[in-house]
Amino acid sequence: MSSIPSNINSTDPVNAGSAAASATSPTFSPLYQQIKALIMLRLQSGEWKPGELIPSEVELGNRFKVSQGTVRKAIDELAAENLVVRRQGKGTFVATHHEDKAQFRFLRLMPDDGQPKPADKRVLELKRLRAPAEIARLLNMKSGDSVVFVKRVMSFEGAPTILEELWLPGAIFKSLTLERLVEYRGPMYGLFETEFSTRMIRATEQIRAASADLEVAQLLSVPPMSPLLSVERVSFTYGDKPVEVRRGLYVTGHHHYQNELS
Repeated sequence: MSSIPSNINSTDPVNAGSAAASATSPTFSPLYQQIKALIMLRLQSGEWKPGELIPSEVELGNRFKVSQGTVRKAIDELAAENLVVRRQGKGTFVATHHEDKAQFRFLRLMPDDGQPKPADKRVLELKRLRAPAEIARLLNMKSGDSVVFVKRVMSFEGAPTILEELWLPGAIFKSLTLERLVEYRGPMYGLFETEFSTRMIRATEQIRAASADLEVAQLLSVPPMSPLLSVERVSFTYGDKPVEVRRGLYVTGHHHYQNELS
């Protein structure tokens, strides 16, 4: 069993990550934040896998030698960050991209009628490249390192709506093939989670206005120079490690970009 003193012991292999993180900041870390960090380390290590039930608050309190209330506060934050999911009468589960609602967590393009619809995904190409300087910078890699490049079109109710280009670290996704992407019918992040042990936990986005050139217009079935929404996303896994750059062009004739601010 592990105990959590007010100062985490950096010689403990379980606590070393938290200690390293806290060493960069002079501010005091509340106890529930320390418990949250330890739970995060276990999620990152794969001790509790996506979709699995984690120990109860009482069990975690006993393990870490803290009160159930402290554990509950830590789990409250993890649930708010979509890292775990509470299910009434069943317990707390590690969040997974295979859940229906998770599929729209990172895709903010919504139909104007307010009813999200399944997407038809057509993969145009997959190839391995040397990372361009800008992509390498965003992925925290060296320029020229191996990346996997994916290009695809997403259609809703038969209408091409999103043209996406993805760059993924080659070392992580070296076994990803065009054939696997074409045959896979679930959410792409679900595939990354299940087959590459890479779970996207947060993302940053930059949004700009754009227009369709001839190639884009053909792929999205819109007139050349049609207005589009350009979205660049960088997605991160545990440890705040960037593992995807995704650039999309969105047709917004019957869709809108929706976000909730709080």
